[in-house]
Amino acid sequence: MSTLPVPAKKAAPLRAAKPARVARSLQKGQQTRAAILDAALGLASHMGLEGLSIGALADVTGMSKSGVFAHFGSREELQIAVVTEYHAKFEEEVFFTAIREPRGLPRLRAMFERWVRRVSVEVDSGCIYISGAVEFDDRPGPVRDALVAMVKAWHAALQKAIQLAIAEGHLKADADVEQICFELHGLILSLHHDARFMRIPGALARAGIGFERTMQYYATPAGLDIEAGRKTPKTGAARR
Repeated sequence: MSTLPVPAKKAAPLRAAKPARVARSLQKGQQTRAAILDAALGLASHMGLEGLSIGALADVTGMSKSGVFAHFGSREELQIAVVTEYHAKFEEEVFFTAIREPRGLPRLRAMFERWVRRVSVEVDSGCIYISGAVEFDDRPGPVRDALVAMVKAWHAALQKAIQLAIAEGHLKADADVEQICFELHGLILSLHHDARFMRIPGALARAGIGFERTMQYYATPAGLDIEAGRKTPKTGAARR
């Protein structure tokens, strides 16, 4: 025969081209959504979740309203996405770094100190957990549900750390886990209020003193020894 059939494998690159284009399109869409979400997080930090709108976000990102709307079908969906993103960043900065510390008081202290550090950075912008609680405390709906779920997840992690400190013998066996969590959260709320709203100098130091006093009240002798050891300079290292 004068002609040969085209081998099937010749068509493979053409068949692969479409999935490749789809993959690139999906990746670009994800990158655009991430950029929009990052801008939305910045807006919400300064203006609150209620300050978010498709129009405001379009202005900030330089996109059209329809372009933003394509990634977030509604203002409510946008708000929930911001809450979720904020929680993911909070976990990364506060929780996942703190759990590298040994169980007990060292881990609990790390969680609180990183929490304080996060709030101190947010003094000039705002904590979405705290501002969101004010905005949605009496407004039932999916956004409030998302906020509550995220805060509860953090409280559960904090309470787990307290329970481990009790199990390790660093805190008293009869210590009230929920009460300790309440007191630590109270310190954070006071810090945010005095530093951001009242602009009172020294709020950061007072939060630290509050934590020390709380731990001294609930700590066992073994826990107090750990705290004392933490404050003792490592003379061996100084000699090197």
